[in-house]
This record gives sequence, structure tokens and C-alpha cells, in this order.
Amino acid sequence: MTQTINEFTLPSLTGGTLRLADYAGQVMLLVNTASECGFTPQYAGLETLWRAYRERGFVVVGFPCNQFGHQEPGDAADIGRFCSRNYGVSFPMSARIEVNGAQAHPLYQYLTHAAPGLLGSEAIKWNFTKFLVGRNGQVVARYAPTTKPAELTAEIERLLSVPPVEV
Repeated sequence: MTQTINEFTLPSLTGGTLRLADYAGQVMLLVNTASECGFTPQYAGLETLWRAYRERGFVVVGFPCNQFGHQEPGDAADIGRFCSRNYGVSFPMSARIEVNGAQAHPLYQYLTHAAPGLLGSEAIKWNFTKFLVGRNGQVVARYAPTTKPAELTAEIERLLSVPPVEV
């Protein structure tokens, strides 16, 4: 089993590879996203967090997923245009992935095992489930889709106050 999330790579939404190792030593907020969900306006809050804290070693990474009500039906270009045009998203995003079931990306298998949800369930219940990861690459907390990005500010501030670990 992988020790930290820094070992995972995914296809990037814009082509190429998204390497979580590129963010080693940073605080990360990992979120499964969708463009046609009731929680989609959270993109604005995620972008606000990214812009406010990125210079201090914080990154938001979005993972589009179409497993919940088919709320992410577009291809990579459609998703990128939607996020940019409607919410000014500039944080890194992967290509569309699955977060549950036999085809779940290994990153999400790792995240859901490291931070189970309510009553120990490892399944992702809906879009915009959030995982906060410390500078050491370990999952600190899992947040429900109903948790607004701004509600994470105090915990992000706390994690950013921890010095980066030498890797």
C-alpha cells in the first residue's frame, strides 16, 4: 500500500500527467467534482481558497467524476471550458476519473481507506467530497459535500503553520 498520496499520478484535464509528487510538502485539498451538480457553485469557493493560500504552500486539486447522477457528462475540453468560464478555475484538475467501485482510481481507493466516511463507509457518497492532506502527504480529514470550502479555512491555516517536511 502506498504510504502517501505523493506517489500517485493521473491524467491531467489539459493533457499530460498530473503528478501529486509535484505538490509534495504542500497542504492539499482533493475534491471530486462535477459540472451539473447542486454543489457545483463550490468551485468558486475552492478557487478562492487556492488563490488565497497557494503562495503559502497550498493546492486544490479537482477530480471530475461522472458516477453520481451523470453530472459530469462532458469530455475534458467541455469540463475545462465550463470550469474556466463559469468559475474562473485555475487550480489543477485531473481528467475525469471514477472514485467508487471496481474501476475507482487507485488514489481514491487510498483516500477512502485512509479516511472513511460516516459509520466507517469507504464509499464516496456524492460529488464535492473533500480530503485535506497535510504537508507530510497523509490524509488529515474527510469532509462531506455539504461542507463549504470556506469552512475549511481554520484547518488549512493550522496545517500551513506546520513547516514543510524534507523529502
